[in-house]
Amino acid sequence: MAHAYTPGLRVTKQATIRRERRLPLKGEVLVVPGEEVRRDQVVARTELPGDVVSLNLVNQLGASPGELAGYMLKKEGEQIEEGEPLAETRPLIKWFKTTIKAPVSGTVESISSVTGQVILRKAPRPVEVLAYIDGTAVETVPEEGVIVETRGAFIQGIFGVGGECWGELMMLAETEGEVLDAERIGPECAGKILVGGSLISYPVIEKAREVGAAGLIGGGIRDQDLRQLLGYDLGVAITGTEEIGLTVIVTEGFGEIAMARKTFEILKECCGREGSISGATQIRAGVLRPEIIVPAWDAEIEEAAKGGQEGLQVGDTLRVIRVPHFGSIGQVSDLPSQLREVESGAKVRVLEVEFEDGSRAVVPRANVEVIEE
Repeated sequence: MAHAYTPGLRVTKQATIRRERRLPLKGEVLVVPGEEVRRDQVVARTELPGDVVSLNLVNQLGASPGELAGYMLKKEGEQIEEGEPLAETRPLIKWFKTTIKAPVSGTVESISSVTGQVILRKAPRPVEVLAYIDGTAVETVPEEGVIVETRGAFIQGIFGVGGECWGELMMLAETEGEVLDAERIGPECAGKILVGGSLISYPVIEKAREVGAAGLIGGGIRDQDLRQLLGYDLGVAITGTEEIGLTVIVTEGFGEIAMARKTFEILKECCGREGSISGATQIRAGVLRPEIIVPAWDAEIEEAAKGGQEGLQVGDTLRVIRVPHFGSIGQVSDLPSQLREVESGAKVRVLEVEFEDGSRAVVPRANVEVIEE
């Protein structure tokens, strides 16, 4: 049988998920292998060097660079508080004394007798890495981070904005094609990850943000609503660092698109469970997809499939990612071995897909992505 190797989109209620939680520079790992961790638990910690502030004291003191050291009240390496005297002149008449106070708190890093510059470095900034998911620390990297493993439902989306968050999943839609109404979002949604069906509109996002929801999941979003949410055109970039008050994930694409039935059913079964989500997305130079993770699906979760991705086979579920069938879900019904000519004139490998409504189409294999079971 012919095989196709196609980018995978995982949508499954039984998976083993591992996430690396790594510090931006060396620090301290706070857990040991085998330790159970909570999603909001700090698993590693470090400090980033503080910002530097450069002061041209010779101009302010009316001295030469070589005289600067004699005017300093603090030496290199000493701590200083904002507003504390840093340097001063020593005139015969004290009324003519000039005192320079520190503009920030920090450490005197350097005093230059050549340039007359004094460098202050602000206090280090603490950086803490959270576990992100409930699970087990299966491996630690000394001074760098930890790998956390969990088992449960795992769903990858198409696009998202906003960082990592967690909360209880709450269904607001009755069907996968329902367009969510902002009036359905009330105070009871605070801290919850809200699940709609089809379109996520800007009024819905605003209402969710207003009541303090942690996240919002739906089938699609309009480009103009995304622009209104962010305040700018996103372009091609990595998302996930936006400070918008919540995390938004769309599972299908842009526009009014119903959520895939399988995705909707898994989320519906997860309703009431605690989950973790991330809106981080990158579509170039290394694919990064937004994700929904709901640990501890049940007591009999199977091990995640091991090894690399298997070849595409008849019966596999997929999504078409190019027009004219963009966003359509179906199953592989045939994998012809012969190359076929497409509209551009190129000859490519194709497959036949049977959609959920029973219709069939032949599409290039490069125009689909596998939805892993």
